[in-house]
Amino acid sequence: MKSVLIIGAGQFGIHIAKRMAELRCEIMVVDSDEGRINSVLPYVANAQIGNSTNADFMQSLGIPDYDVCIVTISDSFQNSLETTALLKDLGAKKVISRAQNDVQEKFLLRNGADETVYPEKQMAVRLATKEAFDDVLDVLQLDRDINIYEVRVPRAWNNRSIAELDIRRKHRLNIIAIRSADRLIMPMPDMIVTEDDAILIIGNIKDIQNVF
Repeated sequence: MKSVLIIGAGQFGIHIAKRMAELRCEIMVVDSDEGRINSVLPYVANAQIGNSTNADFMQSLGIPDYDVCIVTISDSFQNSLETTALLKDLGAKKVISRAQNDVQEKFLLRNGADETVYPEKQMAVRLATKEAFDDVLDVLQLDRDINIYEVRVPRAWNNRSIAELDIRRKHRLNIIAIRSADRLIMPMPDMIVTEDDAILIIGNIKDIQNVF
């Protein structure tokens, strides 16, 4: 069970806290606003009102004891940057900070963040890619070019086995799962795919474009 410190109890922070609590992580949430703390309390065991840029307050939380610290502050980049740097100074094992643009991302990485999360950009890329192709149902971005795509089975692939399709050799794409009747199934070479199925494929966007 991981111990997690979340700084910022806005909507983004609450969604992270709720999901990580469901995954049985031990959560501590910090925010300077009492109303926000009250909003997150139903989902977590521990929450405190406090200023995350105050070194004495932050030190009292025992920062080195947390497996990961997540900074989700969105209303003040200065506070987010100071909090990120302070967490690292106090011995945080891992710091993930929210960025809202490319400049913020660069500053956060230079000032203590081990990783950044950029939800607006990630969601924009996901939506744009999904809507650019009629047969793409969803996309999970892994890199600028290499992603996981959930796609409809093309008519030309209907009632053919994965081995027969041989898309790794023909199209440089890899099938990692089949969604059939709302269940994900690990692919086997002799498995037959139909137009009613969806396929999860990992590959380059250019190769996806060529096929779909």
